[in-house]
Amino acid sequence: MSDAPTTTRAVVRAELARSERWAGTNTFDGAEFSAARIAELRGDTTISVVIPVKEAAMTVGRVAASCLRLRDAGAIDQVIVVDADSADGSAQAARSVGAEVHQESELLAEFGPPAGKGDALWRGLSVATGDITVFVDSDSEAFDGSFVTGLAGPLLVDPALQLVKGAFDRPFTSAGVRIEGGGGRVNELVARPLLNMYFPELAAVRQPLAGEIAARRCALAAMPFTTGYGVETQLLIEFYKRFGLEGIAQSDIGERLNQHQQLEELAPMAYAVLSALLAGSNNPPPELEGAGEFLGYFEGEIAYRDITPQLRPPLDSLGSPSGA
Repeated sequence: MSDAPTTTRAVVRAELARSERWAGTNTFDGAEFSAARIAELRGDTTISVVIPVKEAAMTVGRVAASCLRLRDAGAIDQVIVVDADSADGSAQAARSVGAEVHQESELLAEFGPPAGKGDALWRGLSVATGDITVFVDSDSEAFDGSFVTGLAGPLLVDPALQLVKGAFDRPFTSAGVRIEGGGGRVNELVARPLLNMYFPELAAVRQPLAGEIAARRCALAAMPFTTGYGVETQLLIEFYKRFGLEGIAQSDIGERLNQHQQLEELAPMAYAVLSALLAGSNNPPPELEGAGEFLGYFEGEIAYRDITPQLRPPLDSLGSPSGA
């Protein structure tokens, strides 16, 4: 009998063990990085915060205002809000607190209309001038500036790091009921199990789908971005392939609260994440190299939804992109 399965199991076990060790050495406590400490640590290093928004007028103003207070404290340099043509006044809410607001459709307009979250991050990067770029979601409730400082801090103390993922607790809340650890269903049921299977060294990344990310801009500008919900998975795998496990860290930024998606909305999100992860593996099934027409129940009716992602080229390959 061939011993190949035993060998494969041994390799996977060794990679999982490396992931466990990584969690011990490359997990930071975000609370250690106050605004004052970041202002002292960063020296000449510049930091931009990019906030993608789509229909989040109730929260984006508070998120942007928290980031602007960090700018006033000397911890960061730039706060950018990228609005995906929201109809609820999101852009106005962000602009009213003093944020730099761009319409996604006007950044790199030659690439067409807005095409999802990854597209917003990519276009936002084109106008981010900092040496470090921090991405944070616009729909966070009880957002705290420590999210930003906790993400940027590890990059300032360890020059070998290229990417910091946010790690946090995410309870499920509904109608006043709170379930600890009940949030992040796609993260726990899709992303983390598949990372265990395809990229075991990344198995200890607590929140692979976190929209809270900090990275060196030079690294981000050298990478393609997928346009949809799979962007966080795709970027995590890109950084892993280019810089190895030692180039990645995670920072515990406490607790993150936001509105939970309805169950029927999670299936296409999970499909996009699955597609991005399999596309990053060595042997993805051909039909899953990119998500396409998704058949599911939407508003009680079975229907198709086109969730075909596009792959945006590295910004560095564009020379001087329009909008920059």
